[in-house]
Amino acid sequence: LLLTLYLLFLTDLQMNAFTKFLFLFRNVSLLKDFIESEFFLIDGDSLFITCMWNKTLKKGQNLHFFYIVEQFLHNFNQKDARYVIVFFKDIENIFFNHPKLLSLRTALIQHLEHNTQVPIHTEFSSCLSPEWEIFLKESYPYFLIVSDEGITSRQTDYLNIFILHALQKKINVVLASGQETNMLRIFGYQVQPLYSHWKFFEQVCFSFPFYMILISLCENCLFMPLALLSIGKLFYFFVHQTMSLLRNMWPEGADIKSIVCSLSCSVVLKTYKNMIDGVETSEEPREGKEETLTLEEAADLCRMLCLSVAFLQLLPLSQRAKSRIIHCNWKKKLSPFIRMLKRCEFFILKEIKTISQWKVDFTFLPDLTDNLLWKNIAYYYEVENCTGIYHFDCNEGRKTYFTSSPLELSLDFRITCRSSIFFLLFYIIVVIANINFVSQFFQVHKPEIPKLGLIPLTSQFVEDYVGDTLGDLPFLSNVDPSIISLSKRKEFDERKHWHSNRPLDDDYRNTNFNNNANSKDSKKQREVQKLYHFYHVFGESLNGRHRSMRIVNQVTAPLPTKTSQQKKIKSKNPKDINIAVQLMKRVHMILGKYPQFMKERHRKKLAKCLKYLGFDNLAESLYSEVKNLVTEDISKYSVHMGAARFQLSYMGHYLFREERSDPDPRVHHFIPDTWQRELLDVVDNNESAVIVAPTSSGKTYVSYYCMEKILKTSDEGVVVYVSPTKALINQVVGTVYSVFNKRRSKGGAICGVFTRDYRHDVMNSQILVTVPQCLEILLLSPHHQKWVKRIKYVIFDEVHCLGGEIGAEVWEHLLVMIRCPFLALSATISNPEYLTEWLASVKRYWQSFESMIDKSTSSKITLKGSKQNLSKTEKPSYRVRLVLYKERYNDLEKYVCSLKDDDFLISHYHPCAALTVNHIEKYGIPSDLGFSPRESIQLYDAMVQVWPEWPRDFEPEEFSCFKEKVVIMKTDSKKYEEELKKEIINWIHLDRDKVILHRIKYGRNASALKALAAQGIGYHHSSMQYKERQVVEMLFRLGYIKMSGRAGRRGEDLIGNVFFYDIPLPKVQRLLKSNVPQLRGQFPLSISLVLRLMILVMKADDKEDAKAKVLSVLQHSMMSFNQPKMKHMLKVYFIFSLQFLVREGYLDQECIPRGFSGLAIHLHYHEPSNFVFISFLEKGLFHKLCQPMKLKGPKVFSENVMETLVLVLANLFGRRYLPSCVKRYKRTFSQSKVILNDLPKEFAAAAEEYNHKIENDFGSFLLIISELADMKKEYQLPLSEIDFSGEECRDSELVSHLMPGMENRTAVSPFACLSEITDQDLFNIDMIVLRTIDVHDKNAPYFWLKKFDRDGSRHHLNAYAFDFYKHGSMAALALDNGLNKGDAFAAIKDFGLLIQAIRISLAELCDDEQDDVVLAFGQLSDAYCKKIWGKEKEQSHRS
Repeated sequence: LLLTLYLLFLTDLQMNAFTKFLFLFRNVSLLKDFIESEFFLIDGDSLFITCMWNKTLKKGQNLHFFYIVEQFLHNFNQKDARYVIVFFKDIENIFFNHPKLLSLRTALIQHLEHNTQVPIHTEFSSCLSPEWEIFLKESYPYFLIVSDEGITSRQTDYLNIFILHALQKKINVVLASGQETNMLRIFGYQVQPLYSHWKFFEQVCFSFPFYMILISLCENCLFMPLALLSIGKLFYFFVHQTMSLLRNMWPEGADIKSIVCSLSCSVVLKTYKNMIDGVETSEEPREGKEETLTLEEAADLCRMLCLSVAFLQLLPLSQRAKSRIIHCNWKKKLSPFIRMLKRCEFFILKEIKTISQWKVDFTFLPDLTDNLLWKNIAYYYEVENCTGIYHFDCNEGRKTYFTSSPLELSLDFRITCRSSIFFLLFYIIVVIANINFVSQFFQVHKPEIPKLGLIPLTSQFVEDYVGDTLGDLPFLSNVDPSIISLSKRKEFDERKHWHSNRPLDDDYRNTNFNNNANSKDSKKQREVQKLYHFYHVFGESLNGRHRSMRIVNQVTAPLPTKTSQQKKIKSKNPKDINIAVQLMKRVHMILGKYPQFMKERHRKKLAKCLKYLGFDNLAESLYSEVKNLVTEDISKYSVHMGAARFQLSYMGHYLFREERSDPDPRVHHFIPDTWQRELLDVVDNNESAVIVAPTSSGKTYVSYYCMEKILKTSDEGVVVYVSPTKALINQVVGTVYSVFNKRRSKGGAICGVFTRDYRHDVMNSQILVTVPQCLEILLLSPHHQKWVKRIKYVIFDEVHCLGGEIGAEVWEHLLVMIRCPFLALSATISNPEYLTEWLASVKRYWQSFESMIDKSTSSKITLKGSKQNLSKTEKPSYRVRLVLYKERYNDLEKYVCSLKDDDFLISHYHPCAALTVNHIEKYGIPSDLGFSPRESIQLYDAMVQVWPEWPRDFEPEEFSCFKEKVVIMKTDSKKYEEELKKEIINWIHLDRDKVILHRIKYGRNASALKALAAQGIGYHHSSMQYKERQVVEMLFRLGYIKMSGRAGRRGEDLIGNVFFYDIPLPKVQRLLKSNVPQLRGQFPLSISLVLRLMILVMKADDKEDAKAKVLSVLQHSMMSFNQPKMKHMLKVYFIFSLQFLVREGYLDQECIPRGFSGLAIHLHYHEPSNFVFISFLEKGLFHKLCQPMKLKGPKVFSENVMETLVLVLANLFGRRYLPSCVKRYKRTFSQSKVILNDLPKEFAAAAEEYNHKIENDFGSFLLIISELADMKKEYQLPLSEIDFSGEECRDSELVSHLMPGMENRTAVSPFACLSEITDQDLFNIDMIVLRTIDVHDKNAPYFWLKKFDRDGSRHHLNAYAFDFYKHGSMAALALDNGLNKGDAFAAIKDFGLLIQAIRISLAELCDDEQDDVVLAFGQLSDAYCKKIWGKEKEQSHRS
């Protein structure tokens, strides 16, 4: 009955849970910007399984396995990730019938505990144990990395329950398989918890009797066989007995490798002898005498194992990586004995863990055994050396250990069983001795990566950039057949068609065009007027009507007079604290703003007010005779606390800042702070600046001052404002139109917009607001360089996007290409000094270039005799300033929202509650973790409560900055805060138990959008439609919606309030104490970028200017800043990119662009699919496919042709991968196919041909740059840094024979070489390239026809683009394909725009307007767009 219920439960689990939730997994970046706040868990057994299944790993190669594990974890450590690894006790039972895995799992746990700093938890029994529940509640991880498949079906069931349990606890789940990494990010398949997960787990998993089955499954892991238990007891007895003997022999301890080898051989031989003598076990049934090892054979295996372990101790990794490759396997009859060895290893490791008095060196625990080396030694003595280890008789009949088809040899070792410890010491002597033999071993090699000769290039630019590198590379002669056979294509001109000479469009002109101000059509002019009117209205909603600047500061007001509100103070309840607050606000105003107007009568009155509030000391400081002024009982008016405490507790957001009182003539609407004046100086001096200041502190004002300056001083100068998002673009454009008004010549506009969706007034405006990708298009366009020279300033808002997930390299390209000054603004950069230093180096490059140009120009003018006619233009400065301002203008207070007994509670959360003693000891108090004045008082009170005897130096009334001070300033409260923080740190150093942080946690679609807006509520996110976002933005600015993500904005709020809704306290704590991310460079080049750069160099009108821009991009990447090896590697990458472009006909030998260069760069977002698409065109595959149904009349193509076209394009440009587990769970979909079919046969063959060329070109690239690797680190494990280097053994012929180094392994990690990986495998598998050269598989433009995970499982493409063409339903994409509606709409829209771009490009490139391919793409574009926009209009009409 229990088994039946168990099977029913698992069926229900798979059918209703995983088949339903599986497609919710989405490929996302796992580590966000604030990495420290994203604490996560790694299931240790999932990590173990995933690394064990790595397809590069050969069974028994322990050291390679540990390298894979450490590399997996090291990728997270490099990106400052915080995680904990958890191994559950009960899972050990699942592995008991797999002794090889059981031993390796135990070694992994002990290695992580002894040799690394990784936090490990092994105390939990299962995922349903109460202790685990408590741990999750206290730590609340952001996500859990877990496998969805185990080594057995039972473990798979357990893991599925584990996943559902995590989702039920509102923990995100990330699959251990399918993860990819680059220099900055790690991507994986994640599913977020939903209500349906919780409901399923509650209803199914916790319903009786399923709950009992669940507990049984988790805690007992489904019944370990009794036979295995008896074997385990026998092994444990022998291990314990032999361990005692070994401890007596080695009382001072030993290394783990010697202990395990000697003990395992001794115990196994003893156990095996008992088995042969008649002690029966049921582990491995003996089917026949001929299939069982004799004791002598078993002893020989142990001797050879000892010899292999001796090799591991003596030989460095560099020599072991040269091991020969033999094609043979152990015979099946050896399997039981090897299993016994591994089971014995497990018990030895478990026993060692219990011994505390014996010193064991665990350093080389990852390298206990090497199965291939052991097998290689046995193969040598059995097959190649007839004398055997002890002069064996070769003439007798022998039995083999190997299956080596077609030849089988056998050998009968005649050695008596002896102590394995003796054998270990003996074979160390054997290694040192020279063993003479004649090798008869023949090796079959894999095909090698050809060492390609390079095509010679005759380009001065190439010589200038990489001339110092070219000399070391091999080149072909000009008469070589491969050079003669290069195709001679027409030269590409970005301006004109190469056949018809008609103008061509570029990326800029292909963007959707909204009418410009210079349009002559009356209807279009009216549309322009409507657009400008909307911007004015939108701008007024941002800034308020008739306001000319967004930033407003506190300014001097007229002397206040008595108001009706003041006269009513006495009549109100004196116990109302707000009355005291209002009264002290007026005292502050008078004493802080108008002290020069104070007279005696004013002092008397103020002193009397202070006396009423109970501030006697302050009252006497103003007027000494205040006692005589007040005679009645005033205790009922007193606030019953000191003046300093009162001001800090209740008036923190009213405290005056120490602002400057001297106006700045450059600003008419407020008085700027000192740091803001520095920003104005930067603009006035034409300098560049990196500006790092908190959100809402007022840094954006300098952007508009910069715009104002250019508008005032020039009619031709342009300011470019670069924004990361279109939402921010709308805000900036609206602000510009509401702030600035300038009469321009006919056709001119103040502001223009350029995004990937639309553009207007780009070339005829003085302020261009754009996104990075579009500005890059203009900077790299040869025939827009005249406009580029008009740019006077570039403003980069949110410049920390340099470290973003997508498009980060574009920000880098812009910063190094612009010649004009720039302003780089951000609130979240933790290493601004590094960024500034890098940008200063770029500016020095441009300064030297300008100097060279000026000298050249001056010499030419001097020769002409007209030096006096030099035009005087304002020269830009090359200085890059760093402007840091750390203080928020307004404080932020945090609140936690929660539910208690059906009541909604909002509780104040003190920042110190997020800190722990360990965190402060290790990292200190985060610099950006600030307190409001009342939070400082709360901290002080808690400190007094914990330590009543603590000296009262921080008592508010006695603190030096507050004492006898009527008006406490904001800076005074900040000094108090800083001193308290120092005292907290001192407390930790003195006595950890006095830390009181834990005591201060708390203190006292359109219709839906309209309905919420009517209640004053709005929501805003990137998946909303453009018009919906604008409505929300305008309603908020106009005051109808009272919610904002930017709390505490200067000039608009006195204090900011942050509410954490439905976020657990552990996550809140991590968010508060997390550090701001650092900016790091990433790989800056791609083949498409190299092609775009060469087009700019060869086709620009100003060749010198274009050359300087391109050299700046190539020479000044952030990744190579102060890294000479990186610069050399990028040069080699550039050379091989050029070689690919020349071989494929995009460039000729003079590097002049030819052929389909224009189409390749139009599709550069989709590399390498752009090059594969062009190869399909060149081979005529599209012409062969696109055959019209009728030869006469209008050409119409069949639906089959259209579907095949969509299939090809989806394989090329719609590459969204599904997790590899989708095939295991069958599910019926409502409308979608979900899994995309492979490319048609002919297209797939063409793609394979393309990949073969990439393998040759970039395989050679990897071989060359392997010389740049840090080989010292390459011989160390990545995480534990255990070193396996050393001096190679040169005097042993046996070692030389076993490790001849015949295979090419130049670019492969030496750890991977242990699993017989060679250079030929570079493009077949991941994580085998030398890790210190910082090149990932993504850097090679390899087109994966079939993408496989590291464990060999395939990732299928999501068929969303093809499915939408078939059914046209966004709802079906959300239901079946696992895309949310916002992402689905964006993906389908991008795919439709791509088809349209291809259609336009092909129409321009083709002479024949009736070409079948052009017409077919036109028909497809119309049909696809109709499905997108027609459906949207229909839904809009219905609503």
